[in-house]
Amino acid sequence: MKVTIDNRVLEVEKGVTILDAAAQAGIKIPTLCHMHMHELNYANKPGACRICVVEVEGRRNLAPACKTDCTEGMVVYTHTPRVLNARRTVMELLLSNHPDECLTCVKSGRCDLQSVAIDLGIRKVSYQGATTHFEMDKSASIVRNMDKCISCRRCETACNEIQGVGALSATNRGFGAIMGTAFEKPLTDSECVNCGQCVAVCPTGALSENPHIDEVIAALNDPTKTVVVQPAPAVRVALGQEFGCEPGANVAGKMATALRQIGFDHVFDTDFAADLTIMEEGTELLGRIEKALKGDKSVKLPLMTSCCPAWVLYMEKHNPDLLAHLSSARSPQQMFGAIAKNYFAKKIGVDRKDLIVVSVMPCVAKKYECKRPEMSTNGDPDVNISITTRELARLIRQYNIDFAKLPESEFDSPLGESTGAAVIFGVTGGVIEAAARTAYEVFTKKTLGSVDFQAIRGFDGVRVATIDFNGTPIKLGIAHGLANAQKLVDLVREGKCDLHAIEVMACPGGCIDGGGQPFHRGNGEILAKRGAGLYAADADKKIRKSHENPDIQKLYKEFLGTPCSELSEQLLHTHYSKK
Repeated sequence: MKVTIDNRVLEVEKGVTILDAAAQAGIKIPTLCHMHMHELNYANKPGACRICVVEVEGRRNLAPACKTDCTEGMVVYTHTPRVLNARRTVMELLLSNHPDECLTCVKSGRCDLQSVAIDLGIRKVSYQGATTHFEMDKSASIVRNMDKCISCRRCETACNEIQGVGALSATNRGFGAIMGTAFEKPLTDSECVNCGQCVAVCPTGALSENPHIDEVIAALNDPTKTVVVQPAPAVRVALGQEFGCEPGANVAGKMATALRQIGFDHVFDTDFAADLTIMEEGTELLGRIEKALKGDKSVKLPLMTSCCPAWVLYMEKHNPDLLAHLSSARSPQQMFGAIAKNYFAKKIGVDRKDLIVVSVMPCVAKKYECKRPEMSTNGDPDVNISITTRELARLIRQYNIDFAKLPESEFDSPLGESTGAAVIFGVTGGVIEAAARTAYEVFTKKTLGSVDFQAIRGFDGVRVATIDFNGTPIKLGIAHGLANAQKLVDLVREGKCDLHAIEVMACPGGCIDGGGQPFHRGNGEILAKRGAGLYAADADKKIRKSHENPDIQKLYKEFLGTPCSELSEQLLHTHYSKK
């Protein structure tokens, strides 16, 4: 059908909104509540903010562009005096009930409210009156400052539709309306699983990660402490975005240099622990499969991965009856911390309490994970501090480092060597593919031909693939986004699932879209480039199977013995309970 927007005649399909039609023509209509989310084709569609109103010829009232479908012959104007006056009025009303603290806000310079106000030319607020005030809510991972909430409902869409968690929804009415939890509980006591997808889509500073930069700086300046750092796989293909690099660019080398210039005593790599995770989790999986093949009915299959702390907490809160299906293996972050505190500290002659382990994660749930009591020894956490990719970018700026001009360097040994299998942990399907590479060779005693399991890859929310282990079909499931994961969980509960293993990542796309990654406003192209960056890093590695990592082999020989040994179970595995 043909529509005319600002005197431009456009051909659009039935069902296309004015907002999307305008975007196709390069006409930017401002909006605060509307947002396309991820490659999962979700969109936030409440039509709540009314910033996107336009004038439609023949219609008496202004129309919200995000909620109005195009019709044949429609004539639309996006910047008439009436439209601009309405947008400015709405924006001034929003700002009249918004804290005037932009300079100190965590979203300063990255705030959609701020950007739209600038674009609309708002220089003063004509409306003065009462303002709402709410008590700050801070969990281990997330800070809720509802004074800054504009009720756009993006977080509600992320939490309820994409994640299926149901922790946040519209509460109250009128002037006191906000996005809140059931019965106004703190996030910690709610259904929240700390995934941080609400933080990733919030247009203001109403939702943010719980910051820990100051703790890192304090540790670096304490002469009695030895401080080591471990960045996760997905950080290397996202950090560069903060410094003008192409999305998906692998900046691992520059990142290692930056971390040294900041002052970390040892710059290691969580990828090392990802290889270690494959050894432990893969051995556990093969053990369960072998028992099942022998007719043991007590074996809990499918085995569900446990690398994602938001997914683990989701199971503890929403599906506690199926906790036995979770792998007991800790996440790579926590395995690294356990090895650093109990193996590396002894090698360098440092008491574990004087070794401070800092992790750089794409995830805000990792902040919660390292504070779980079972992740400590005599009160000393295996991982002391976890910061996000965004926090690392802030830290680099605070230390006056010109990231773009940094030379590249390697990670330190012995906890920095890794394989291609480890780096793909950051993208959906990567954990199960890495496990398949090792499990195949351990199970069949044969060398794998191609290590690229293309059937496992992709961005479909739920995927199933069968891998031939030399005549034994191994069925694998992959889900990303917790609402998708629940579909597989329901099949397991109903006894309708014949899979041997299921990989789940809480965030859409996996860790590349973690709640602590640089903001991308739902841009699926950026996510695809981050994923491609990890697969390219895998292909560039000389060693692409976790069990062939020489430093992993040395660790087992010198310290752990064998995968799932008594010492491995003590240090590298954990337990779960209903929350």
